[in-house]
Amino acid sequence: MAGPEPIHILSGAPVFPWPLHMLLIAGLFVVIAAVAGGYLWEGGRLALLMQPAEFVIIGGAALGTLLVSTPMSVIHELLGQLKRLMTPPPGRQDYSDLLVMLYQLFRVVQSTGVMALEPHLDNPGESSILSRYPKFLGRKHSVAFLADSARVIIVGGISPHDFEHLMYEDLEIRHREALHPAATLTKVGDALPGLGIVAAVLGVVITMQAIGGPVTEIGHKVGAALVGTFLGILLSYGFVQPVAANLEHRVTEELNIEQTIKAGLLAIHKGFAPAIAVEFARRVIPDEVRPTFEQTEQMCRDARSDIQAQAA
Repeated sequence: MAGPEPIHILSGAPVFPWPLHMLLIAGLFVVIAAVAGGYLWEGGRLALLMQPAEFVIIGGAALGTLLVSTPMSVIHELLGQLKRLMTPPPGRQDYSDLLVMLYQLFRVVQSTGVMALEPHLDNPGESSILSRYPKFLGRKHSVAFLADSARVIIVGGISPHDFEHLMYEDLEIRHREALHPAATLTKVGDALPGLGIVAAVLGVVITMQAIGGPVTEIGHKVGAALVGTFLGILLSYGFVQPVAANLEHRVTEELNIEQTIKAGLLAIHKGFAPAIAVEFARRVIPDEVRPTFEQTEQMCRDARSDIQAQAA
């Protein structure tokens, strides 16, 4: 029988009027509008910037350097992270649900012992607790971290200090691996101005071949060559490197979910009551998405009432 729906007592309204992931699109649009607007203001013509050959040279060479320098696993992760940039980061409601879920798990530990967690961890999708939170189950790394860490408690024989160090090392590895796509994209961004110069040099070579032709033709070819330098610099500093920086921020935002789980598990392993363990977890949540103490207390009280009503 399916359990009750997750408790939602918070509005989950974003701190800013726009969702944070929309700022990425807005920022890129501002870059294009500012550059194009200033160029038109000075009397330029956008048609002159449409040089398909320059795009092919710079874009193709950048893609080639990415393929040459990057393992396939990192490329796959890069595509996944770029896709996630189009979705909202973990918000206040996500953390509220996480705290309630942890509280319910910790109540199980308190009432029937840590061994009672095993069925919930073996089949999270069929768990009477975890199945109520499909959004959390969609975070595969977070589910794996929760399950692996809780199983260490079940096995026993590990001190809180060693348990904390074990989780720390796990999260350090996850963090380092998750930053590889951003570092790769940064390197591609660093290479783009040089690739723009390559495109410009090739344009100069073509220009020199037509040096005896009409002045207008030579001017057109020189302009096309300079567009290569322009595109390389713009793509690097206006697009690729800002997106790489955004990926780094997103990795940190998503890792906070595991940091919250870590704090709660460590507290329950030390023998604290479920409500106190949840408070340990709440304190590591970033302030802009952290539920207040009163809100968390109310959520735990409602969760306890649900558990009691279900048991009756």
